[in-house]
Amino acid sequence: MSEASGLFDLSGKVALVTGGSRGLGAAMTRSFARAGADVVIASRKLEACERLAAEVRAETGRRALAVACHVGEWGQVEALAEAAWAEFGRIDVLVNNAGMSPLYDHVREVGEELYDKVLAVNLKGPFRLTALVGSRMAEDGGGSIIMVSSTASVNPGPNAIPYAAAKAGLNALVPAFARAFAPTVRVNGIVPGPFLTDISKAWDMEAFEARAASTILLARGGQAEEIAGAALYFASEASSFTTGALLTVSGGTAAR
Repeated sequence: MSEASGLFDLSGKVALVTGGSRGLGAAMTRSFARAGADVVIASRKLEACERLAAEVRAETGRRALAVACHVGEWGQVEALAEAAWAEFGRIDVLVNNAGMSPLYDHVREVGEELYDKVLAVNLKGPFRLTALVGSRMAEDGGGSIIMVSSTASVNPGPNAIPYAAAKAGLNALVPAFARAFAPTVRVNGIVPGPFLTDISKAWDMEAFEARAASTILLARGGQAEEIAGAALYFASEASSFTTGALLTVSGGTAAR
């Protein structure tokens, strides 16, 4: 193994990824397993988690645990952490990736139930899971926690206001938890722009591509696999002197 590749080696590590069965979460899960980590794949749909877990085992030979978890439910988040510790005895990397942003036509249509659900999944769950896992990481000697935010957190539009507010809160958790768990646990965030995942299947792609040509420096949406480099950087020793940081991966959206 070369010195450069060794920086990204996760052999002997355990990585837990919420929203890990599809999209950016699945891409990160695969990249961690390919780098040598055993993985815990969590999402609301157990069948999807089990399907990816089987693929990971077959492709990489790594251990993979599938866990059904609605991260907006406090008790389910606690049960997820306990399941990971029971199976592996440790968590070295935590990725708070699960998120949701229901569509609405006008902000006045956002009711209390929708608002609470969006804040619960995008902010409350990551807070609780990070508090639990980060505390034990610190006791066990260290680890890496990654928050997956969104460019909506810094450039919010009118059609995703609760989501943008929740992701802005997630950005605030990064330096706060970095300070809380220093010096052994590193806490960083990835701020993705538009990625062409399952969510994008509902987009008007012709309109998106026309807009991307003038609003994104790379003139396109990202592919899920293009998140892997940022995730591996923060998960591994390659980022050993990086904590409390936010890395934008947006194809240059913010620059426009």
